[in-house]
Amino acid sequence: MKSEDFSGKLILAPMAGYTDLPFRLLAREYGADITISEMISAKGLYYGDKKTAALYETVPEEKPYGIQLFGSEPEILAKAAGILKLKNEDPDDPLFYDFIDFNAGCPAPKVVKNGDGSALIREPKLLAACITALVASAGVPVTVKSRKGFVRGEDHAVELARIAEDSGAAAFTLHGRTRDEYYQGHSDWNSVAEAASAVDIPVILSGDIRTREDAMRAEGLGASSLMIGRAAVGDPMLFHRIKTGETGGVSEDRIKAALRHIALTEYFNNSKYAIIEMRKHLAAYTKGLPDSAALRKKIFEVSTPEEARELFRKSL
Repeated sequence: MKSEDFSGKLILAPMAGYTDLPFRLLAREYGADITISEMISAKGLYYGDKKTAALYETVPEEKPYGIQLFGSEPEILAKAAGILKLKNEDPDDPLFYDFIDFNAGCPAPKVVKNGDGSALIREPKLLAACITALVASAGVPVTVKSRKGFVRGEDHAVELARIAEDSGAAAFTLHGRTRDEYYQGHSDWNSVAEAASAVDIPVILSGDIRTREDAMRAEGLGASSLMIGRAAVGDPMLFHRIKTGETGGVSEDRIKAALRHIALTEYFNNSKYAIIEMRKHLAAYTKGLPDSAALRKKIFEVSTPEEARELFRKSL
C-alpha cells in the first residue's frame, strides 16, 4: 500500500476485545474498505506470547488489512515488526497483512501507566523514535493513530501529525478527544481538519461517526478517510448505509447481521468459549429490537452457537 491508498476509505477502527477476525470480515461484507487487528503488544509478540498470534490471524480475503502494535521501546517495536515481516514473507504460510498501525492513543490506564498508548503524546521525541524504528523494520507502510492531547484543553493535533509525517508514516489517524476524556463529550473534528491542512500525508478522522449524515459532514473537513469504531459494534450495516444511503428494515438487518456474525465466529473459532466471548457483540445487536432488555438477559446465558441463533431467529 501507498499513502494514497489510505484516502477515500471507510475503515473499521481497531478495538481491543472486539475487532477479531469474524467481526472484521463481517464489517468488510457490509462495506468497510480497510480493517485493522486488535492492538497487539510488541513485547508480547517479541517474547512469543502464545495468545498474541490469535489476535493477528487473517485470511487473504481481508486485504487490505493492518496489524496494530503498541509499545514504547523503539528496539522492541523494531524487532516485533521484523518478526511480522518474516511471517508475512513466508511462502508457505504468509500473514497477508498490508501495513502496521502504531497505537499512540489508547487511553486505558493499564496501557498508559506503562508509557504506551496515549502516554506517548507527552513524549514527542520518543514517539518519533518509535515510528522511525517501525518504518525502518516493517517492510510495509506504517500508520499512526493518536488523540489530540493528554488532558482536557490540550490540542497537539498538528504537532502529532507532523511528527508522524516527519518520521515516515504513510498516514495519521486522529481521534478528536484527549486521553482523559476517554469517549465522553464530543470528538473535536476541527482539530482533525487543522492536522489535515498541516501535512501532506492522509489524515484519517476517528470519533463520533454514527450516521451517514455524520460521515458527509466529516468529509467536508478535509479528512482523507473516516474511521468507525464503537458505532459499528452491533451495527456493521453502518458502512453500507454510509456508502449507499439505503436504510432498510433496521430490526431485520440487525438480526441478519447477528446471525451472520455467529456463523463467522463458529467457522473461524471452534473454541467452546467463542460464543461466550462474543456475548458483548450479541448484546449490541439487540438495540431497537422488541423486548430488547429480556433478549439481552438471555444472551448472557447462551453458551453455544445454536442457542444464540435460536434467540435471534425468534426475534425475526
